[in-house]
Amino acid sequence: MRTLPTYTGDIGGEAIGETLLHEHLFVRQPEVDRALPDVEWDEDRAVHEAVAHLDALHDRGVRTVVDLTVPGLGRDAVLVARVAERTRMRLIAATGWYTHDVLPAYFRLNGPGRLVDGPEPLIELFIGDLTRGIHGTGVRAGVLKVVSDVDGITDDVARVFAAAAVAHQETGAPVFTHSHSPSRGGLEQLDVLERAGVEPHRIVIGHAGDSGDLDYLEELAARGAFLGFDRFGMEHAAPDAQRVAVLLALLEQGLAERIVLSHDAAIHSRMTPPSWRRAHAPRWTMHHLHDRILPLLREKGVGDDEIRTMMRDNPRHVLMGPGNEGR
Repeated sequence: MRTLPTYTGDIGGEAIGETLLHEHLFVRQPEVDRALPDVEWDEDRAVHEAVAHLDALHDRGVRTVVDLTVPGLGRDAVLVARVAERTRMRLIAATGWYTHDVLPAYFRLNGPGRLVDGPEPLIELFIGDLTRGIHGTGVRAGVLKVVSDVDGITDDVARVFAAAAVAHQETGAPVFTHSHSPSRGGLEQLDVLERAGVEPHRIVIGHAGDSGDLDYLEELAARGAFLGFDRFGMEHAAPDAQRVAVLLALLEQGLAERIVLSHDAAIHSRMTPPSWRRAHAPRWTMHHLHDRILPLLREKGVGDDEIRTMMRDNPRHVLMGPGNEGR
């Protein structure tokens, strides 16, 4: 039976409980921060706010949060470990590399057939994070994250996808994506990952819920992938009213078993800092589903069984894989 690594130890499928599969604690930009300090950042305050926010989420019934902050987005496992030690919430780390176009110069010059010829450093990074631990912390990643956006699968993005597929084959870790819904980008992501040997039921197409194109979403579901309705509260990407309407249409078709729910929210992000969020996206927090969206879905006739499927059963299947889910 496979176990799942968290910041505070391995767990079995029966312990996962209600889960948010696509969130962030701290989205940092280390090189930017060193050159242009973040005037809104205070590390101790950020840890305190994260613990308080996660404990309040635990009070709402959530037991596990996947932090999809990977290198390229300023992942800091040492910092997140400070939060994990203090909160009741289980936190899962991710590995991968966040780029939707080009990789840093190091990767462009190092690797098979490159100027500094040798093994693929992305594979070394991903498998090391999944099997040995991140940054010497001993905390192992539990999932993989890959990204493509409006530019599609560029050469460097394809390299990240290929490395993630190898790491998936070696470890069984599921693959989460950041996709560009307006260009139906999840289909290209599925093509690339399936050709590399990743089965669709181990893939979550992130930000699928940004789309109002039912044909596109139905095609993703028919191919067996999970649809990430994972940006509730992110009104600048798509209004919640649209997300709810599309979700209800898919549920009417019996597709609850292919959908997962989350926010893509952060406790602190350098890219969309707290002051901006308070002014422009005040509901974009990890509490929004439980405070507003789930009650609205129930008002619209969505049953507790369907909500349990999307919030508990599907995340457990994604994280653990077939045969390892537990109860």
